[in-house]
Amino acid sequence: MGLFNFPMGDAAFLAWLFVLGTVIGSFLNVCIHRFPQNEYLWPQLRAIVSPPSSCPGCKREILRRDNIPVFGWLLLRGRCRFCSIRISPRYPAIEFLNGLLFVGLYLAEIPLGMGETVEGGSLFFQYWSQAIGAVTMLPAEQVMLLHVRYAYHLVLVEALVVATFIDFDHWIIPDGATVPAMCVGVLAAGAFGNLWLVPVWFHSPSLIDTAGAVLPWLKPFLFGGPSQVPAWITEWKHLHGLANSLAGLVVGGGIVWSVRLVGAGIMRREAMGFGDVILMAMIGSFLGWQPVVVVFFLAPFCALVAIAFRRFVQRQREIPYGPYLSLAAVLMLFGWQHIWPRVERIFEMGSLLIPLSIMGIIALAASLYMLQLVKRMLGISTDEDLPEEGWGAADQLSFFAGEKVDVDVGGWKESGQPDNSWPGSAAGRGQSFNRRWRR
Repeated sequence: MGLFNFPMGDAAFLAWLFVLGTVIGSFLNVCIHRFPQNEYLWPQLRAIVSPPSSCPGCKREILRRDNIPVFGWLLLRGRCRFCSIRISPRYPAIEFLNGLLFVGLYLAEIPLGMGETVEGGSLFFQYWSQAIGAVTMLPAEQVMLLHVRYAYHLVLVEALVVATFIDFDHWIIPDGATVPAMCVGVLAAGAFGNLWLVPVWFHSPSLIDTAGAVLPWLKPFLFGGPSQVPAWITEWKHLHGLANSLAGLVVGGGIVWSVRLVGAGIMRREAMGFGDVILMAMIGSFLGWQPVVVVFFLAPFCALVAIAFRRFVQRQREIPYGPYLSLAAVLMLFGWQHIWPRVERIFEMGSLLIPLSIMGIIALAASLYMLQLVKRMLGISTDEDLPEEGWGAADQLSFFAGEKVDVDVGGWKESGQPDNSWPGSAAGRGQSFNRRWRR
């Protein structure tokens, strides 16, 4: 359905959403610029409100009319009003992108006109419609719930935008970009209850029975009742919402933490940063543990082009991985209707996923170890095989130079008194002639 086919009311509302997105995008630019300037969470949050935005060149406060999203930059032709210093076009680009995200997420989550069936929206499917009640038309309370969940997911998307551009610039993800949003994800999930995409637990009884019959050794890991979705999920919606969010937080952070530990233990280098751990935990707190697993496996496909470019053009092996985890999470929301049906069968295995996950971690460790072994057999240097640099003359001079500024302070020596100190320490500081003069 094209934009120009929308009723006038819908088109006007989407235009208003776009404008709102650009305004909030201007605020995101402030977060992207100021969060990396502080190491800890509270100073990062405090920095977004004080001091007011100013020109980095002349330090003059930016006028309100120049802060209009997108158009302010265009009217100034990309230059400061006072000193004509160049203003990066990335600022209006982020504002414009954020406006598109506001509109795109709304179209992905909420059926326009509210006259469609529950299955009409791309984020609707059998589990969620069972929890809120399968109806032909959407009553007012369910329409409100849809908009609450849209705002809930917007918090996630905004945090991902901030984390992405900071990671591109500095290869870090500050806590200010993830921790506050993670708190919103957990608290709102428990407060509203029905904000989840899939229930925290569901399984296919027939699949469980088949696995137990074919592989008897798996029976200790297999459990679950005859119902596909446990009854307590609909009876205790707030408890389930909280459990769903916490499970996503633990699994999202845990899966990246596991890769980080395995990579550090075998490859002798940091496979993924700790900021990526917190980022995935935040994503899981909003989406739940099943979607965050899909996000983790979708992210490498999002990063393929960047990996190839850096490897063969820039000759760099590392890339900031947070932006591609963020992109995978956004694609998960926008493409839910097409992605979930292709992976749903995997998560219907229920408790069978526990031994499979353990086997997956073992397989990852074994494959990395074999890769390192093959490299050694082919004579390719691995990180742990790089020759250690010896302690050179420059290291020795730097060491002595850092110990004391003046080794003779308070210890003047008379002429003829033996000097047993190493002459290189004075030479390294440029004090050879000064020492001779003192003697």
